[in-house]
Amino acid sequence: KSSVQTIGEEQIQNPYTELLVLKGHQDIVRFLVQIDDFRFASAGDDGIIFLWNAQTGEKLFELHGHTHKITAIAPFSSSEASEEKKHLILSASADRTVIVWDCSTGRQVQKVSCFHSTVKCLTVLQSLDVWLSGGSDLCVWNRKLDLLCKTSHLTDAGISGLAELPKNCVAAAVGKELVIFRLIASNNESEDWNVLEVKRLVDHQDNILSLVSVNDSTFVTGSYVGELIVWDALDWTKQASECNFWDSSVHPDAQPEIKLTQSPNETSVQHLTSDEECVFAAVGKGIYVYNLQMKRVIACQRTAHDSSVLHIEQLPNRQLISCSEDGSVRIWELREKQQLPAEPVSTGFFNMWGFGRANKQANQAAKKMQENTPMYFLELLGDLIGHSSAVQMFLYFGELGLATCSADHLIILWKDGERESRLRSLTLFQKLAQNGDFQLKF
Repeated sequence: KSSVQTIGEEQIQNPYTELLVLKGHQDIVRFLVQIDDFRFASAGDDGIIFLWNAQTGEKLFELHGHTHKITAIAPFSSSEASEEKKHLILSASADRTVIVWDCSTGRQVQKVSCFHSTVKCLTVLQSLDVWLSGGSDLCVWNRKLDLLCKTSHLTDAGISGLAELPKNCVAAAVGKELVIFRLIASNNESEDWNVLEVKRLVDHQDNILSLVSVNDSTFVTGSYVGELIVWDALDWTKQASECNFWDSSVHPDAQPEIKLTQSPNETSVQHLTSDEECVFAAVGKGIYVYNLQMKRVIACQRTAHDSSVLHIEQLPNRQLISCSEDGSVRIWELREKQQLPAEPVSTGFFNMWGFGRANKQANQAAKKMQENTPMYFLELLGDLIGHSSAVQMFLYFGELGLATCSADHLIILWKDGERESRLRSLTLFQKLAQNGDFQLKF
């Protein structure tokens, strides 16, 4: 029997009681990217990109241009003050091309097809008004799609992830290594740019699967064998590490690195997200909250889903959403445990042998540590059942709801049922008032 926590049909704290199913894709939908407050794009293995209205579920555009599956997608909005803000998206494919699309027209702006390998990741550096493509090498491009500079061939496997760092630097995951590059910007837009390798970090024991920038001073990486490493974003030194996710006794004084006994697929760090205080990690079937100041896990659900957790995000109200290969999407809330006073241990027996004082001091130290260390737990608030296959990722649109994509070729918009009911009633009243059938009184 599964040890995963369950929730009954009465999900009082789950607002997502309505859903809209969006059809169009013919294969696995792997990516969702937000364009603005109301629009998002979806892409996957069929090579097609769809633009959707998150409020109504309306399909806005169908973008055809790639001949193989989409491998990366990123928003790329114009920053020129002289013109109205233009929303663009970049898409990379296994056909070894990158295309720039105009979200207002659905048209292809430009296409780059000079790559020697598949581009696996795209990152936009707004501060320099350039974008990076990561494959077997790292390329730097301007808004006009001019190649400004590139590295030499790094690896046949390719760069699997990129994270922007301060001082025009970027961290690239290349297998089990983390390579730090610095961009040397030019005063002239198209000449004299350079990208320099400044450091290689080889602390991970296996391939790096996820990396996230926390703030201007910290970034975090996670590997296939369950290692989480916290790095200084300015001097790239290792600040802390966590390898004991599966240790049942999560204590402040636990050893910092304990080898995992589970198989790697049960402990791989699939996805990371963070706020200024904590890193939220999808590790195997579980989700973990790692406090950056305490340098330890403060809360976890070791079996949050029946299968691997593929994506996790924090909502503004101390809630988390996670999705899994088992097809489920779950809502959690990080709550503080009610502290029980520490019970004093009887020292009668130990006093006979002169151990009473030492034991009393130890008990007082334990009690003090318990009082000073808040304990947290993750409570399951909702279970969103709608997809029939692995849910790849999701986007949170605030009061407009949640968009999820899956290997079942579907996108689902999850809506707040009470809010949608109020909006329908309001629309009905307005129509009646316009027809003169109903007198609105304010």
